[in-house]
Amino acid sequence: MVFYPKHLAPIPRLLLVTSFAAAQPVLAQPCEEQTFEEAKFIVCTATPGHDDLRLFWKDAHGDPYRRFPAIAKTVANEGRTLVFAMNAGMYLTDFSPIGLYVENGQELRPASTKTMDGPPGKVPNFYKKPNGVFFLNDADAGILPTTDYLKRRPKARFATQSGPMLVIKNKLNPIFIAGSSDRTRRSGVGVCDGGLVNFPISEDAVNFHNFARLFRDHLSCPNALFLDGGNGVGIYEPHLGRSDMSWHGGFGPVFGLVE
Repeated sequence: MVFYPKHLAPIPRLLLVTSFAAAQPVLAQPCEEQTFEEAKFIVCTATPGHDDLRLFWKDAHGDPYRRFPAIAKTVANEGRTLVFAMNAGMYLTDFSPIGLYVENGQELRPASTKTMDGPPGKVPNFYKKPNGVFFLNDADAGILPTTDYLKRRPKARFATQSGPMLVIKNKLNPIFIAGSSDRTRRSGVGVCDGGLVNFPISEDAVNFHNFARLFRDHLSCPNALFLDGGNGVGIYEPHLGRSDMSWHGGFGPVFGLVE
């Protein structure tokens, strides 16, 4: 029990709580709407070594999650929250990753070294040169062209292969054409200044050249990787009221930020 002098009345507890709450900083949301050269994007950000950024593919029964709410439910069962999620690369009709996939340090799918030649418009995006690998460990993240990744074999807790590379050592992939009419919604990932990882998804149709410039010129990402395009892109972000569905019937690998 606490005793107060008669001349000093205790401050009501409710007021204490209210004052404490008012003093707390408003936490910034990890996803925000941004505009680059008149095109609208949602950009989500994670900090390796601090944020719990993961890859998801299959549930406890061995079935692909396919839908964002299924991942959110699994995370909720851990007593955690799925803050945002985004498709993490291209996948086959059974929702399995086309290329390398590492989850919790285990390589569940090997890297694809398959090549396809032909006019750029006829080569599927995954096989446009060079494709690459995003990888994440306990301290930081990186993106490398697939051949470099396989030579170096960096330590990875999570990794996903996709393509093409958008930005390589601060230079745009030379296969991209400025002013190209190949425009659609696109998603990607970049490792940027300060080690931050940015995940933009376009709300408007953009070509590869403009999308790559978003990473280099707007988000300051010296390395960036394309994830997917068209009606296959999607994002989960409850604060923005988003829980997208892929027209393919679901997603394969998915990035998710958990807190």
